[in-house]
Amino acid sequence: MTVRSGGSTLAPALWDVDAVVLDTDGVITDSARVHAAAWKDAFDAFLSEHPPEDPTQRRPFDIRADYLPYVDGRSRRDGAAAFLASRGLDPSAETVRAVAADKERLFTARLRENGVGVYPGTVRLVHALRRAGKSVAAASASRHARELLTRAGVLELFHALVDGGEAARLELPGKPHPDLFLEAARRLGVPPDRAAVVEDALAGVEAGRSGGFALVVGVDRTDSAGTRAGLARHGADMVVTDLGELLAAGAPQ
Repeated sequence: MTVRSGGSTLAPALWDVDAVVLDTDGVITDSARVHAAAWKDAFDAFLSEHPPEDPTQRRPFDIRADYLPYVDGRSRRDGAAAFLASRGLDPSAETVRAVAADKERLFTARLRENGVGVYPGTVRLVHALRRAGKSVAAASASRHARELLTRAGVLELFHALVDGGEAARLELPGKPHPDLFLEAARRLGVPPDRAAVVEDALAGVEAGRSGGFALVVGVDRTDSAGTRAGLARHGADMVVTDLGELLAAGAPQ
């Protein structure tokens, strides 16, 4: 049986789920690149002022090599601590707070100056999911998620949102723990084994898998073999370059 509603057709992978939980940065909004650039400026400034003892660890932050494994999908403090530890630096609470605050300042400045867009394929998919009677939620470790979705004009498309502010209020552990996604599914009234998670971060797909979700979709917008393999290793059942791929052939584009 094909799920059709309003002229759109969902791909078979989504037929048997009742809800979909989508990460925000890099999945709904084109904000992952803004986060990555802000992290690079913050980390490079810190490394310049506090170079590691090991000369091989003094290289600048690399958006391709460092962002995905250490920062992407995590809270600011968890990301700062993970990267600093990877360079042999002591991630003390004071240092982590300082780096995270610098990143927040840089990100906010970029956001207010340039804004972010949304991915059209994601918007088409969310509309199709809603027409098919499936619930959709947005979830993000970022405290900016609500602002990003509001500025992009898509907040009302989601039945629920769990952002970094809510995660902190509820004291939810960050990814790769699944609590953020489990809370989103709970708010939708759907058990995880009847829901899907869509994520672009390694920590995020790992969280979806450990949370017992029925389907974990990885998103690799660079279409990189290495990134696709990494997402699969961390728990993605399938990897797409755009969420429009989750609309069956012949669906309106």
